[in-house]
Amino acid sequence: MVSRKGTNKYYPPDFDPAKHGSLNRYHGSHPLRERARKLAQGILVIRFEMPYNIWCDGCKNHIGMGVRYNAEKKKVGTYYTTPIYRFRMKCHLCVNYIEMQTDPAGCDYVIVSGARRKEERWDMQDNEQVLPTEREAKEKLETDAMFRLEHGVADRATLQRAAPTLATLQEAQNAWKDDFALNSRLRRRFREEKKTLREEEEEAAALQAKAGISIPLVPETEEDRRLAALLKYRSPDSYEEKQRLKRTEISSRSWFSPAGGGGKACEALRKLGLGARALRARGAPPATPAGFGIVRRRSGEEPADLEGTERDEGSPCTPSAPVSEAGGDPEAGTPPAPIEEGGEAGTPQVPVTASLVADYSDSGSEAENT
Repeated sequence: MVSRKGTNKYYPPDFDPAKHGSLNRYHGSHPLRERARKLAQGILVIRFEMPYNIWCDGCKNHIGMGVRYNAEKKKVGTYYTTPIYRFRMKCHLCVNYIEMQTDPAGCDYVIVSGARRKEERWDMQDNEQVLPTEREAKEKLETDAMFRLEHGVADRATLQRAAPTLATLQEAQNAWKDDFALNSRLRRRFREEKKTLREEEEEAAALQAKAGISIPLVPETEEDRRLAALLKYRSPDSYEEKQRLKRTEISSRSWFSPAGGGGKACEALRKLGLGARALRARGAPPATPAGFGIVRRRSGEEPADLEGTERDEGSPCTPSAPVSEAGGDPEAGTPPAPIEEGGEAGTPQVPVTASLVADYSDSGSEAENT
């Protein structure tokens, strides 16, 4: 934009080329504007880029190579005919000023004050780099023919030693010359890796959703595969065995529920092993209607004598053993006498219990329960 001001096409009416010479002189400004505000002192403001990594002496912070500053540039000397310039800039993290100057002899920059260089240099001779010819050596090459001959022989020997390395570098440069093919190959490999990573993420997400877990899954390794191959997971019982055991349990279960319902007492007896199965294991007779205390009588009859009936009040879940006057002994396995409706003298009497009395008559009278 500075150069455009001096080359624009507008000239004021009072502009005199012989008097003013240029538009910059007419406007009383320098083409470099603010950059030339100290030009009378020999200082020009330029855009300076940090040549290497340093540490600021003011704030002790690291300033990386390539950081740019508005630096004041001035000439402080010469190296033969090459001028030496000094640059003064302010640290962007504190109020400290950093001064650097050029070093034409070493082709480098030297810190004058305000900072400390991060030492990353090496010896060019040990690194087998081409060194700039010193002034004394240059004068000797121009005046001494024998020294020039010896120097040429040493240079040819150095070239022969470096020939294999130079050939390798040339081959590598030719291999990387086809940028399009290398870029295509690299992008193809990246696409394959990206597809593989996407498939692994989908499998991991499906496994997390199936197992109901939210922890991240790590990829499996060869050690995990080897350990998994050594393990074998097997159910202790097959499906057929489980079905057979379930049918056996159902077939051996009692058809009648324990008398008195499922209370806390029944639960306690089951835990103690005093249920129906325990009684059967001890030789108890099978369940019969008489064993549950069901008595058939006509309405109008007096309830049978209940004096001979004993009920185990401590076992509400287990039906009491019937007591028969006809000689039936449940413990001995003798069945009771058949039930007769007449109730005449001399006929076997029905075993009497106090559990339940049902009315099977045709009259409308209600059954009496005792």
